[in-house]
This record gives sequence, structure tokens and C-alpha cells, in this order.
Amino acid sequence: MPVPARFLDLHVLQPVTAANANRDENNEPKTIQFGNVMRAFISSQAWKRPLRLDVERELDEPAARTRMLPVVIAERLRRQGWSDELAAFTAAQIVLSAKKDGLKHNANENHRTQAMLYMPQEVTEDLITLCEKHRGELEEALAEHRTSKKQTPPPVLPAKDIAAQLTRRTASINLFGRMLAELPTGHVEAAVQMSPAFTVHRSDLQPDFFTTVEDWPQPGDNGSAHLQTAFLTAGVFYRFATLNITDLQRNLGGNAPAHTIKDLIELFTWHFIMSMPQGKKTATAPHTIPDLVHYAVRDSRPISYGAAFEQPVKAAPGGGHIAPARQALTDYATAINRLVGTRRRIAHGHAGAHHKPITELGAHHQSFDDLAAACAAGALTPRDDQ
Repeated sequence: MPVPARFLDLHVLQPVTAANANRDENNEPKTIQFGNVMRAFISSQAWKRPLRLDVERELDEPAARTRMLPVVIAERLRRQGWSDELAAFTAAQIVLSAKKDGLKHNANENHRTQAMLYMPQEVTEDLITLCEKHRGELEEALAEHRTSKKQTPPPVLPAKDIAAQLTRRTASINLFGRMLAELPTGHVEAAVQMSPAFTVHRSDLQPDFFTTVEDWPQPGDNGSAHLQTAFLTAGVFYRFATLNITDLQRNLGGNAPAHTIKDLIELFTWHFIMSMPQGKKTATAPHTIPDLVHYAVRDSRPISYGAAFEQPVKAAPGGGHIAPARQALTDYATAINRLVGTRRRIAHGHAGAHHKPITELGAHHQSFDDLAAACAAGALTPRDDQ
């Protein structure tokens, strides 16, 4: 009988001041209708990228999502003294030699790959070294190609070595996954699932009319140099992510030391809590932190509490949506525990700006650091100790 997967669910209530953290095609804040009212909306991709970059920076494991690998390799080779023709030919060999018939690419765009590659940045250094090792063979192949009538040269570089470089992983790749169907060992199932964030209450676009003053006005100039209306939103957002601990352990090879998995769970939890999208940050600086973070470690399947806010939260009599949102989340968590039971819930707890513990949300932690440590401990609790 297969062992059920284990999940770490993270629920966040975060007030965000006036912002345009995630823009649509009209350069306006994204919105979505839910519960028959308009909400401010931030896509999961917009929040996932800063989260991923924060994880990579802390671990000093920079990765790159790019179609530009051949372009970058060619430029690096030119800087090392290779001729333009040989550098371009060699860069093309990276995609042509990666597998039988090569990776899908656009030969008219310097052999940019069709698919986004996602790999450690240091792969470029190792590919350069590989090219240097095979420079003689590449020069011979280029000379033959000049006299050949074939439009596409045959592969020269060892496919096994190229594929090994392109399928290398970092911690962030093990967390967020990688879609690379062209190479059999390239695909990595994401351990992280993230939902779009949305306001728990109605949130309409708010116009912000602004002007830009001309510091060097000429005689006869009147008014400002630039006039425009931007749009912003503000509100309390519900954010949800779940980390499949079973998939993460599998992505790490199945035999990673316990402390490695523990540290990665804590790191992911901390940066999920603290990361912020970067849209229009210089003009709005909406660098808030969550008011409440609640976690639950479950076997079998994750459970989002997004439905708690299908009915939009009404402001408290004295104003503000934080306290009503906190209560709505607590009430919904209580209902979920009643409906599905707690047999598969391994641990749960919370931390936030409020001082009083919320009994229904489990253990009360004084800081987000403490909460992250508790998430890792709960996620790694042996099944026999439940």
C-alpha cells in the first residue's frame, strides 16, 4: 500500500499598503472577481519569483531560467579570444549535441532554445570548460561545415556531458520544479504549490494622479513636464502555499541528510513569509509583513482556506479588515477540522502581530523564526510517532 504524501500548508494574512505589485496588460493592478465582488489579485508567479531568488541568494546557489544559453556561451567564448565564427558555431553545438536531433531552437535567433532552461548559473562555466576541451574537434567540424551543403552541422560535443550539465539541480529547482521534457532526466516535479493572492474584501482600483516637475524650465513653459494617472490597490491579502515534503525528499535523492531537508523547509517557510513582489516598488515601497501566519502539517492532501473569504470580509466597526479576516480564518479552520477530522493532521500552529494565542490555530509561536522551526519539526515527524 503506497504511503500517503505529507504536506506543509502555509496560510498568510498580509496587509499591503497602496501598491501595484503585479500589473496587467494595461499597466494596472491585477484584479479578480470572487464572491461576486472585485478583489485585488497577485499571481502566484509574481510572488514565486522573489521567493525563489531569496532562497537562492541565501544559499548562494544562483540559478537561471533562460532561452539565451547559446547566446551567453558565444559571448563568453568571444571574450576568451575565440573568433566570432567559431564562437557562434560552438554555441550552436550546445543545443545540437544535447540529444539526438538536438534541443528545439531557433537558428535565426542565435540558436535560442524554444524551451526555457532552468539550471545553476555555474553551468555556463562548466560548458565553457567542455568547449575548450573539445576545441580541436570543433575547429575541424567548422572547417568541414564550410564546405558542406548541409544547413545544420552534425553534433560534435558529447551528448552525455551536455545533458548532464543542463539537468543539474539547485535547492530552488528541487523546490519549485523544472519543466524540461526534451531531456529524460531534466523534468523535476515541483514540491511547492502556490495559489494567487487575493484580498479578503472588496478592493477597487484607486486612481493616483501625479505630475513630474521640469527642473530646467524654459521661458514660456507652463505646468509640469509630465501628467499621468496611475492606479493602485490596497488591502488584506490571503496567501497560500503548500510544500509536498514527500516530493521534496524524492527530489533531493531520497537519502539526503535530515538536517539538509530540515534547513530547506525552514528556509522556504521563512522566505514565503517574508518575500514581496517587486512591481512598482520604488514608487510604493509596500514592504509589509504578515499579520498572521498559520501552518498545518497533514498527511494525504493539502487544504487551502481560500474559501473562507468567498464572502468578502466586512470592516470592523472602528475600521480595518485585519481583525475580521483573522476571525474568518479561525472560524474556517475550525470548520475544516470538524469536517475532515484531525487524524491526518500531524501538527499546526501560528504566529503573528496579535498578542493573544488563537487556540483553534494550534501552538502559538513568538516569532516567524520559531514558527519556521516548528514547521520543519512537524513536517519531519516520523509517521510511527503520530
